Amino acid sequence: MQIKRNILLNPGPATTTDSVKLAQIVPDICPREKEFANLLSEISDELTLLVANTEDFSTILFSGSGTAGVEAVLSSVIPPNKTILIINNGSYGERMCKIADTYNLNYLEFTSSPTEPLDLAELEKIIQNNLHISHLAVVHNETTYGLLNNLNDIGNLAQKYKLELIADCMSSFGAIPINMSKQNINYLIASSNKNLQGIPGIVFVVASNKALQKLKNIKPRSFYLNLYDQYIFFEQNKQMRFTAPVQAFYALKQALSELKEEGLENRYKRYTKSWKTLLNGLEKLKLNYLIDKKYHSKIITSVYMPQGIDFEDLHDYFYSHGFTIYPSKSQEFNSFRVANIGAIDHKDIKQFLELLEKFLTHTNLQS
Repeated sequence: MQIKRNILLNPGPATTTDSVKLAQIVPDICPREKEFANLLSEISDELTLLVANTEDFSTILFSGSGTAGVEAVLSSVIPPNKTILIINNGSYGERMCKIADTYNLNYLEFTSSPTEPLDLAELEKIIQNNLHISHLAVVHNETTYGLLNNLNDIGNLAQKYKLELIADCMSSFGAIPINMSKQNINYLIASSNKNLQGIPGIVFVVASNKALQKLKNIKPRSFYLNLYDQYIFFEQNKQMRFTAPVQAFYALKQALSELKEEGLENRYKRYTKSWKTLLNGLEKLKLNYLIDKKYHSKIITSVYMPQGIDFEDLHDYFYSHGFTIYPSKSQEFNSFRVANIGAIDHKDIKQFLELLEKFLTHTNLQS
């Protein structure tokens, strides 16, 4: 079966292999059957083992986009008399603050530059001056511009002040190595459709079992997104509380098999090679990018828009050639974003750069 290949350079969903796409073609099955329950249990354990052990941590599965997972955690884990400190150094940290607002949570916002590393000393001062803080939340790879927040440093700070750490690892999980125990992460949120190279529709929370047990005494703020209820139901029944996206789970199972075959370390090496190819090509074209290499996630790059170029024209040109690029998430910098995740490699990035050079040359000739 021939499937047209589009090269998605947006930060998710990512380009998938044909085998992942075709894994969705399965006989219809009721998601309450034991066969499907076994599949869910296997997937849950495999996801946990990518970042933790299955004795002390569990993976809770939800249907939905990544934001549903973030909302499930924030709405479920903060006791009414405690405060969460949210690190906001990009659009997704800002989104956490909006979720906290929606649920009337007690929260403090630590605003930081979206292009520079965190000032940990300033962050520590906030914690020292607010003894009612119980949780600290951060986006690991802030894809607004491609800044990678240092989970080791943030985890050490959380441990020092006995805070529970919530990490949105949506665009780092499955590529950048994470160790929840060593990095003192209590709740990690990710989805099926970025570095795992599955299809959209599944979000999951990997959580410390000790932290999960504390949730039974917190009054639910959400019915569908209640983390503790979802966790307990799965522990007892090996099923999700509500209808699961069946085909998406079969695709995820295939995607996890392909990740295991490639190896997480090798996947990140492949992504890194594509990223280096991209940066070298941008430099040859005399185009600048926002994030310094030493703070870069090596997963998504924000490129300053060339002078006189309209993003929509650039997008449409690439789209007509089977490539998808993404606009800037913020109005602060006139830029566009290029992700190098998914079932692509440095050869695809070279092709992207060749097309970009042709576009710029043609545009300059016309002006």
